[in-house]
Amino acid sequence: YIERPHGEDTANANPPESSIGITDDESTVPLRSETENTNSSNNDTGNRHPVAGFFHVFFRCGAIAAYLFCGWFSKSFIANFIIIILLLAFDFWTVKNVSGRLLVGLRWWNYIDNNGKSHWIYESRKNQDEKPVYPSESRLFWLALIVTPVVWVVFFIVALITFKFKWLLIVIVALSLNFANLIGYIKCKKGANSKLTRMAGDFLTKQIISRATKGTSTQVLENV
Repeated sequence: YIERPHGEDTANANPPESSIGITDDESTVPLRSETENTNSSNNDTGNRHPVAGFFHVFFRCGAIAAYLFCGWFSKSFIANFIIIILLLAFDFWTVKNVSGRLLVGLRWWNYIDNNGKSHWIYESRKNQDEKPVYPSESRLFWLALIVTPVVWVVFFIVALITFKFKWLLIVIVALSLNFANLIGYIKCKKGANSKLTRMAGDFLTKQIISRATKGTSTQVLENV
């Protein structure tokens, strides 16, 4: 992972829609939000995000429920297809841009520069002490993120065995969106952990050098 400089602006790096990604470039950067208050207290109840947690689960369960029971309410495959795809799109956007940032302090995104190079950015919250991640919210986030793709894999196998190829198209879209978020957040988590490990190693190195320098200076003064 390569840390992007603090002042680098990627807003102007987005290319025309016709650009095609050729290679990948991964970066891990601090997650910053204009709505975050760095002076906020660590009150356990004040920093909960019930709305984000609700919609994190709602759209995922809604898409699965619509896939299972839409035939009870409408015989039109087109109408059912649109409803399920909309729920999947809402879920993808919510998890990628909202619930991941609020519930676990992580976010991932991608852009393609003018040279056609794809850049993957994995962000982690800069200060976990001032904006802590609560275990209950973290469990909810990761449980929904992991279980949902497993459910869609089961639907894929059933649709394939029963030769329901038109429904198989919906399942493939669902798998693509769900696994995109799952892989993105796993890389975010991995990048955040490696960053903490690197920071701890740098701190330990500085302490060792400081102690060694201090001991050498003391010996020199004693000899004088």
